[in-house]
Amino acid sequence: MTTPPRQVAILGAGPVGLDAALACADAELPFTVYEAGATVGAHVAAWGHVRLFTPWSMNLSPRMRTHLPDPPEGAICPTGTELWDSVLRPLAAGPALAGRIRLAHRVMAVGRTGLLKHEEISTAARAAAPLRLLIDGPGGEQVHSADLVLDCTGTYGQPNPTGEGGIAAPGETGLGERIVRTLPPLDTDRDRARWRGTVLLVGAGKSAQTAARSLAALPGTRLHWVIRDPDPGWGEIRGDALPGRQDLVDTARRLAAGDNARVTVHTGATIQSLHADHGRVRALLGSPHGPRELLVDHLLSLTGYVGDAGLYRQLQVHECYATAAPMNLSATLLDTAVSDCLAQPAVGVDALRTPEPGFFVLGAKSYGRLSTFLLRVGYEQVDQIIGSYTPQNVSTAQPVPPR
Repeated sequence: MTTPPRQVAILGAGPVGLDAALACADAELPFTVYEAGATVGAHVAAWGHVRLFTPWSMNLSPRMRTHLPDPPEGAICPTGTELWDSVLRPLAAGPALAGRIRLAHRVMAVGRTGLLKHEEISTAARAAAPLRLLIDGPGGEQVHSADLVLDCTGTYGQPNPTGEGGIAAPGETGLGERIVRTLPPLDTDRDRARWRGTVLLVGAGKSAQTAARSLAALPGTRLHWVIRDPDPGWGEIRGDALPGRQDLVDTARRLAAGDNARVTVHTGATIQSLHADHGRVRALLGSPHGPRELLVDHLLSLTGYVGDAGLYRQLQVHECYATAAPMNLSATLLDTAVSDCLAQPAVGVDALRTPEPGFFVLGAKSYGRLSTFLLRVGYEQVDQIIGSYTPQNVSTAQPVPPR
């Protein structure tokens, strides 16, 4: 067992961040949760209209069930709003976390008191110097300290660019908010009217597949779907145990085969440039068949997300060159070569360690560009880390009475 920390800082109040907070409460470790948004689970609330592929049974940790008065159960796959309303909001309001969550407090950077990134001293000497957090809150910028920092900030606020090679296409930056980079709601007439006209959709993952399915169903919408892979496999898992995921694959295949006359799928294509043109957007596509120009009304870029590594740029965190995730975990995941998120092997706490003592990246951010993360994986990560600081497995510990 590692010496328990005197203060734990948890960055982000999403599902994994709140689960980490509950684990600290159960283990009687002092902690503070810093959340940049105005509410807990701000990113979850932002995609509240999206339904998960996984059921309630896979989206709650044992701790959450212990701390919730009426935990949701069953095989139903919740929406983000249902997850927020039935789990995150009541947990944040419960006695275990009361007074421990600081909303509208954005952690700008994490460093090591008295040390720079390049200074090579012993691990024990670095661990003896507190971690230093620069935080921007309602009262302005402040510095807080902690012995253990858990970065659970996720990836949703950091979209990848649209252009070829993973960098912005010429003209992309200038278009600003004209490019939508999150899965749009299409539940109301007003939502659907927003996407009338010609839409350019970029990306091939599950978010893009979800958007393509929804946009293809709108009679007033013409869709051009740009996919970099010349022969996409759509992320299909043979014998998929998640029917919602397989349904997306089937729909994508039908659209690519020409099932809908209002949808054109451009495989093997990339975005070469984007420019405003009299209220519309002119896109230049590169493809094996030569360049092609499209004049569109809307641009939806769903090319994935990656966490903000700038938070820990002054710490000794070794990142994988391929995934942009912490090296130990990335190497473990790449070595298993598992494409199905349901088949991931369990990893130990050593796979989660970084060269910087007392600093861990958890949740979706810990997977970098890998797309196999599940919430239950994040909860297991919390078990492994907090369990290493306590003599018992905190996932089954009883809640600490309010003080």
